[in-house]
Amino acid sequence: MTAEADRATVEAQLGRPPRGLRSVAHRCTCGLPDVVETDPVLADGTPFPTLYYLTCPRAASAVGRLEASGLMAEMTRRLADEPDLATAYAAAHDDYLARRDAVRPLPGAPSAGGMPSRVKCLHVLVAHELAVPGANPLGREALELLGDWGSGGPCVTP
Repeated sequence: MTAEADRATVEAQLGRPPRGLRSVAHRCTCGLPDVVETDPVLADGTPFPTLYYLTCPRAASAVGRLEASGLMAEMTRRLADEPDLATAYAAAHDDYLARRDAVRPLPGAPSAGGMPSRVKCLHVLVAHELAVPGANPLGREALELLGDWGSGGPCVTP
């Protein structure tokens, strides 16, 4: 796909023009973008610390169901009880900040998704894991619960 076709697809997925779109960071099994990389600062100067943004409405809906199930609270509890998981999640936080700051530093801005001490947004963790496989252990766990949202074909027709 061309960059313009990808932009049109993401706009159709979101139902609005994407803000701060830099590139497609991951593609669904159907071939469409499902994660985009965004600029850490929007055109109007607003900080936007979500570097990786889950755009596929099927994926976002499936992740929303996981969030509603109480999984985030369970994962946060596990961070206190499982030192190896907490260490891996802290490394995910460091990876995320390094990648975001390589695009544009946001001094003092928080990480995303609740990293490194809690789980606040599975969408961010899943997007991070899709964009950087092996980077986010809790994003990977959530992905394993989701299945293949692209198996039914494209989520939108741009």
